[in-house]
Amino acid sequence: MGNMKKVLFAALLCLSAAVYQSCSTVKPKASAGDPIQKTAVATLRKTVMAQAAWAMQQKPVTVTAESSSRSAGGKHDFYSEGDYWWPDPENPGGPYIQKDGMTNPENFVAHRLAMIRFSRIIGALASAYQLTGDQKYVKQAMVHLKAWFGDAETMMNPNLQYAQAIKGRFTGRGIGIIDTIQLMEVAQGVLVMQAVMDAGVLAQTRKWFGDYLGWLMTHPYGKDEMNAQNNHGTCFTMQVASFAKLVGDGKLLAFCRDRYKNVLLPNQMANDGSFPRELARTKPYGYSIFNLDAMTTLCQIASTPTDDLWNFETPDGKSIKKGIAYLYPYLADKSKWPLKPDVMYWENWPVAQPALVLGAAKFKQQDWLNTWVKMDHDAKVEEVIRNLPVRNPLIWLNELQHTF
Repeated sequence: MGNMKKVLFAALLCLSAAVYQSCSTVKPKASAGDPIQKTAVATLRKTVMAQAAWAMQQKPVTVTAESSSRSAGGKHDFYSEGDYWWPDPENPGGPYIQKDGMTNPENFVAHRLAMIRFSRIIGALASAYQLTGDQKYVKQAMVHLKAWFGDAETMMNPNLQYAQAIKGRFTGRGIGIIDTIQLMEVAQGVLVMQAVMDAGVLAQTRKWFGDYLGWLMTHPYGKDEMNAQNNHGTCFTMQVASFAKLVGDGKLLAFCRDRYKNVLLPNQMANDGSFPRELARTKPYGYSIFNLDAMTTLCQIASTPTDDLWNFETPDGKSIKKGIAYLYPYLADKSKWPLKPDVMYWENWPVAQPALVLGAAKFKQQDWLNTWVKMDHDAKVEEVIRNLPVRNPLIWLNELQHTF
């Protein structure tokens, strides 16, 4: 583990809507009238404020802070290596070999950790602003946004051409696009704070996400990931929806709604609400949770009053509500899980899964909410943090967002 990786991971452990329109300065709401929304605020307030206090003390760390000699890219290019790839004992200097589900701790992930840290900082600051209306949180967030998206010395290039490389095999892969799910809470945080942000920083941020969307939708890696038939395809669509919402791309949002209804839900979910492709993996429990969280978050991002993904049902009865209902008993009591334990991180799941709180808010399911309240809201295991598309649900719940 490199020095920067150690610093970044230590920092993580220290952590105790509409499409864009022109907006006026409106203070955020601290709570909502709905009992489920009030419970969410009461549950998270202490954690949010502690995390925001931490975030207020942090200086930006971008992809330019550390590099790898194995990267085919430059200083400003995001680089990561595939998790499940290891040196070949029969050919130590040759191409890496795969061990599905087994993470190689020696692979380069410093850029991923920097992005996770960035995501947690913006998510915490936006959540604190949501609760308090104090613009000091927005000012601190803009320091980090400028470093990642506007400063020529420290910004990240808007592509993932060198993500999840494999030594001796690939300098980058489409599968690496999943790494930028970390930027979703950055985009959502900006939506929450945009009314009081500096116009220049806001413009730089939107331009970066617009450029990244252009790359996602045109590069072969993006097309490969879009067509993935498991959680990667879900996460591609979820990301596109999140970033399109920030930049105001209605056509891409419509594309994401169509893809959910006609590709993701019908092809990935079984009639009982499970995800067979995730169940076939060596970490079926963790992957099932991850894909459910991603699909639920996509519904939250892309739904409109006239095209509500939450209530959409395929002709054979598949729906996101059925997906949450299928997994809920195993989230409430993991001992009921019918398959073998995951090969890694079995003991670390579940935590406060966003599918439960977002689903509870939509469907008024008190049992889902009660289970979520009792879960861990401040995960500290790196793999868990990485696989939570929503770590700050207050900025995602519609009733708690600004009225633009």
